[in-house]
Amino acid sequence: MFRYIFRKIRSSYLKKENERALREARSGKDNSAPLLPDLDRNLEAVKSILRDSSDVTFHEFNFGHDRRYRAALVFINSMTDKEEIHKNILQPLMFGSLLLSSDADMDFTQIDSIRKNLISITENQKVSLLNDLVDNLLTGAAILLIDGSKEALAVKSRKRETRSIDEPATEAVVRGPREGFIEDVNVNIALIRRKIKVPDLCVEKLVIGEKSKTDVYIVYVKSVADPKLIEEVRTRLDRIKTDAILESGYIEQFIEDDPWSIFPTVSNSEKPDKVVAKILEGRAAILVDGTPFALVVPMVFVESFQSVEDYYSRPFLASITRMIRFLAYIISTLGPAIYVALTVFHQELIPTQLLISISEGRERVPFPAILEASLMIFAFDILREAGVRLPKPVGQTVGIVGAIVLGEASVEAGLISPIMVIVVSSTAIASFAVPAQTDSGTILRYIYLALAGIAGGFGVITGLLVTLLHLASVRSFGTPYLWPVAPLNLSGMKDVFIRMPIWVQSGRPQAIVREGRVTRNRGPGLKPSPYKGENSDSG
Repeated sequence: MFRYIFRKIRSSYLKKENERALREARSGKDNSAPLLPDLDRNLEAVKSILRDSSDVTFHEFNFGHDRRYRAALVFINSMTDKEEIHKNILQPLMFGSLLLSSDADMDFTQIDSIRKNLISITENQKVSLLNDLVDNLLTGAAILLIDGSKEALAVKSRKRETRSIDEPATEAVVRGPREGFIEDVNVNIALIRRKIKVPDLCVEKLVIGEKSKTDVYIVYVKSVADPKLIEEVRTRLDRIKTDAILESGYIEQFIEDDPWSIFPTVSNSEKPDKVVAKILEGRAAILVDGTPFALVVPMVFVESFQSVEDYYSRPFLASITRMIRFLAYIISTLGPAIYVALTVFHQELIPTQLLISISEGRERVPFPAILEASLMIFAFDILREAGVRLPKPVGQTVGIVGAIVLGEASVEAGLISPIMVIVVSSTAIASFAVPAQTDSGTILRYIYLALAGIAGGFGVITGLLVTLLHLASVRSFGTPYLWPVAPLNLSGMKDVFIRMPIWVQSGRPQAIVREGRVTRNRGPGLKPSPYKGENSDSG
């Protein structure tokens, strides 16, 4: 019975859709129709599609010997360079064609003749379909239509206001390049090519978004990257069917392996040197037009604790700094939970003098420890969000003054204990040490806090085990998320908790790189050594 009703409903829906498509086809709304040799009809078709756009210019003119050829130039004022159009398109057509008029074989109704003899802009292409014409027009191209030709010429003369190349505010370094990606994807590709000067650096272009038609590029080194990885990236991007791609975050959410995981499986960065380093390891970068954030796949968990500056400085300080980041992440996620577990369930583990101080501080506090910690962490998250969203000078003031005033007033009012201010402050500071895992750290902080309030240390340990099991099951484009710790790879462990010298790290990541391309540093004698020449004192 239900199956019969479902078939009837579906049949009625399909019938209505077919009738609607037939009506649109009969009314001339088929944008895939070919261009006609009649200039007036082509212009009428374009005007019918863009009739509500007042910034579209239709410039009709005559050219050639005795001005016998009719043509029209269609472009969008806000997206094209008018000076370039006038200098490199209109002037050669209207005046340069007079110099070529003596050639009897010259037929200016042929687009190829115009491309070869008159148009000096190299980036151009022929179009023969109406939808291709409109697509090129909306991307900033100037369209040349000629009476008597079934083809049009799309000339790229895009005008785009871009900002200068500055140091990224989110990834500031003490030592290293000060350049960062901008919103123009062509500039970003150029920044990568300046650092990788090899012919097998491949840049593949895709257009994603039915309405936005955003340019998306896959960048990789063909001789290093695994072909299966590139094919998987290409497949996932081709699978995206959406109206618009406004930022690389859209792409990230469409292609990630485990969308329900709180841990990111796609890396992002604004620094060209960081992206280049990952590309040379065999990874693939995804650049999106309109955003300075480039995506890199696959991603492993330990990347979150690595910084490009680690590789520009000597390994000793870099190793200590990296271990501090690991410790900071542990503090940011487990700090409040451990405090609640110890003060509520495991007081015997606290030294006596410290326990007395904690008890004295909590005498006036009317709330249990878990509620006290939750309120303070929630207040800190509010201050952080307010500091980010407000204008920069005001945001800093709100963050600093708000935290100081709120903490001191809460202690004096007896709402929280002094030790809780220390715990939450330490947690807040530590959360900024690992920006890549800020999302997961914030969520885990609340989860572990709830488990500590329910079951104490047992709850925290249970939460840690579940988190580790989840991390072990996560994959990023086929690469284990915990590599090289799980599965264990001794060669990869040279760059996890400590950073070994560059001359020791002779291989690329075995779980990512193309088979047979593991070796990176070649040649003997990479280890530095003192000068072994003749003794200057012997003479």
